[in-house]
Order: sequence, then structure tokens, then C-alpha cells
Amino acid sequence: MTATKTTRRTNAADHDKPAPKDAIALLRADHTAVRQMFTDYEKTRSVATKMSLVADICSALTVHAQIEEEIFYPAVKAALKDKLLVPEATVEHTSVKDLIAQLEGVEPDGEMYDAKVKVLSEYVKHHVQEEQNEMFPQAKATSLDMVELGARMATRRDDLLAQAA
Repeated sequence: MTATKTTRRTNAADHDKPAPKDAIALLRADHTAVRQMFTDYEKTRSVATKMSLVADICSALTVHAQIEEEIFYPAVKAALKDKLLVPEATVEHTSVKDLIAQLEGVEPDGEMYDAKVKVLSEYVKHHVQEEQNEMFPQAKATSLDMVELGARMATRRDDLLAQAA
């Protein structure tokens, strides 16, 4: 058993960092985590749980959008010479941020609050589908170093989370 652990560490060390996550894997993991939070929100009736989940959703989406806009999108736009996918994704981020602003720090007050969370969920679902079905495959086909990009994004995410704490 010890030999296996040593082997894994050696292999991970060969790649600079243990278990490097490429940019797309990092973004997909974020998408999955947020989707689960929306699912949990739909299942709960507790006002306290709703508030907590919305705070987590808003925080996760804000950080996710920022690392995409600062690091991932500029790299993809340059690599693809893109004039449509990235600008459209950026506009979608603006709509998401508008809804986040309407939800942050607000106590759940019934159907309008739930409606805003539902619309936010639908915007995010649409945005995620476009990224995963269109942008990510095209980005993978470029010469971008996705592991290096992912490392930069992970570092920036850690910085943003530390600032928020």
C-alpha cells in the first residue's frame, strides 16, 4: 500500500503539482457544484436554508464569473479569434450578476424571491450548456495549455475566496 502511495506522489510530482486540474475540468466542477446547490434550494422549504444556499450560490457564481472573465475568456477569445462565443457569454454573465445583486443579502420573502432564484438557475443552466457544448470543445481544440490556465484560475479563485472571507 505504501508503494502505491509513493508511486502516485512521484507521478503527481512529475506534473509539477499534485493532481493538476485543467481549466475546463475546473469550470465543469464549478458548474456541477452550483447545479447541486440549485437542486438543494428547490427541495428545501426552510427560510434559513434558502438564505444560506443563495449566499453560497451567489458567492460561487461571482467568483466563477470573475475567473472566467479575467483569465479563461481572454485566452479563449485570443486562441479562437472569437467574436461571438465570448462576448455572448460575457453578456450572459451580466444578466446573472444583475440577479445576484437582487438576491444578495435579501431575506426570502416568498414567490418573487423563489422566482428570481429559479430564473437565475435557468440563466446559469443555459450558460453552462453553451459553454460545455460549444466553447469548451473549441477551446480544447486550440493550442492553449489548459493545465497552466487551470492553475492560474485556481490561484485567482483562492485569492478571491480569501478576500471574501
